[in-house]
Amino acid sequence: MVDCSKKEELHGDNPSASSPTGYADRMELSAVAFERTRMPMVMADARLPDQPIVLANAAFLKLTGYSAEEVIGRNCRFLQGTATCTKAIAQIRSAIADKRDADIEILNYRKDGRSFWNRLHLSAIHDEDGKPLYFFASQIDITEQRRIEKLEATEHRLLKEVDHRAKNVMAVVESIVRLSNSENSALYAAAIQHRVQALSRVHAMLAEHGWKDIDIGHVIRQQVSALTQRSVSFSGPALTIPPLSVQPLGLAIHELAANAARHGSLSASGGELYVEWSLSQNGSLVINWTEDVSVPQAGQNNKGFGTVLMDAMVESQLNGSIERIWSQDGGLFVRITLPLEQ
Repeated sequence: MVDCSKKEELHGDNPSASSPTGYADRMELSAVAFERTRMPMVMADARLPDQPIVLANAAFLKLTGYSAEEVIGRNCRFLQGTATCTKAIAQIRSAIADKRDADIEILNYRKDGRSFWNRLHLSAIHDEDGKPLYFFASQIDITEQRRIEKLEATEHRLLKEVDHRAKNVMAVVESIVRLSNSENSALYAAAIQHRVQALSRVHAMLAEHGWKDIDIGHVIRQQVSALTQRSVSFSGPALTIPPLSVQPLGLAIHELAANAARHGSLSASGGELYVEWSLSQNGSLVINWTEDVSVPQAGQNNKGFGTVLMDAMVESQLNGSIERIWSQDGGLFVRITLPLEQ
């Protein structure tokens, strides 16, 4: 420790020759305690311009990596760096200007350039007339504590997100079970199975992409390709949709593809399927589903429970709209319009 001040001014104590420790007086005891404490501490002279450091204990030098010669006579701002928050700096300046105590968390830097989070305590020491003599400052390295808090906050956000996603999945599954036709138990079981499998494919895609926005073309191709090996025309620009929109949209596309496989262009009778997507002038996602069929089949234009389920996905969960047009030759045109931001 380097002492560049007068001890009687710093501590303001009276001698006590009868001290049991063997030291000459309480002033020297205070100096030893200041030096030997494990908490980093400095004293700055409030009467000199720019409040230079006049005392720095060994713990402070160890924390910052500086020598006593490099610290004494300098303002503590040398610990600040490029990422130090200007708000924290302003709080320090305000406390010094008002000569009041303050507790501030601030990002500081060691001599070797490594940063650390500092829980700084500032306190003014006054004389008998109330004039500030010194500023006392203690530092606690809370870098590890901040790291743990950040991990805990991240984990909390992740758990909330997982809970939200799980609830969304369960809402879709509930819709599948509630809206599927239950008149025939075998057909009901098959319908549930196929739709849950479609949802599972989408879930696997989301997990593979880290639950980030996914290209709409990827979603459409996945659901259609799962139900046919035939050639299908896909066209559209690279557009992404948020994760929570992928599941209901994937299920809606599955319903279209399943209907086409049973009654339309992907059935045994054959035909052509064209799927196009684009961005409208008002920023909505538009999906055009066009089926040209060779031989019209019964049930192609029936509005069954698959249609009800699809409407629920598009209108209720995605806040979109759906339009269907059946041609006289058995073809089908479907337009799905969705707000791109969900």
